Amino acid sequence: MSLVDEKDEVIPLDVLDNEQMQKINMQVVNCSTSANYFHVLRRQLRRTFRKPLIVVSPKKLLRFKEASSDIEDFGEGLRFKRVIMDQNKNLVAPEKVKRLIFCTGQVYYDLNEARIKEGKNDIAIVRVE
Repeated sequence: MSLVDEKDEVIPLDVLDNEQMQKINMQVVNCSTSANYFHVLRRQLRRTFRKPLIVVSPKKLLRFKEASSDIEDFGEGLRFKRVIMDQNKNLVAPEKVKRLIFCTGQVYYDLNEARIKEGKNDIAIVRVE
């Protein structure tokens, strides 16, 4: 028994393909913000079909101040974000970024803390939820 869809195609980030989601056997998420955690649980309940949802986020992030979200992030019309781009206000222009790091969950906060401590503004960190 396969744990994924038999198609070898990646769902584009701007397309919500319900049929594709129905063909997979489970979903695994590692939320790094409280709003994303809320939206993934809400999405799970509102779907017309049921698939197992595996959340691998550590409990530490539930009380971690940096992982908290503004109340506006829970608003109507907002959804679960599969990818969260770097939100560092001091980041250099995109063409001057020397390193791009993809990570998930708590690793983002550890990397971001190290980046701030060393004063590196030419490293972009993208979260894959």
